[in-house]
Amino acid sequence: MESLAQRLAASPALKRFPNPTEEGQSIAYSLSDLEGAMRVFLDEQLPKLADPTVQGEALEDLILDVREEFRHILYHLHDPEFFRVVEPTHDWLTLAETPKK
Repeated sequence: MESLAQRLAASPALKRFPNPTEEGQSIAYSLSDLEGAMRVFLDEQLPKLADPTVQGEALEDLILDVREEFRHILYHLHDPEFFRVVEPTHDWLTLAETPKK
């Protein structure tokens, strides 16, 4: 991660930031966490969602877990300032009232 952070900090894309070193580190660590979160979704959660035997409370728990994993992904997309152009505001990231069972 440190090597990637240094290469990013030296890139012209990050030179416009007040602290390119800090932004490079933020991006590198976010990318690492994004990889893990996406693997959880793709390797664990998505196959379970595709399984027609997962129903009822198990399905509800699973989709809630997927929502939390996506929230984790969104956090790491918003954490580095460089990625904030993807979604410049984060008001919509707040948790809406979840209906009770």
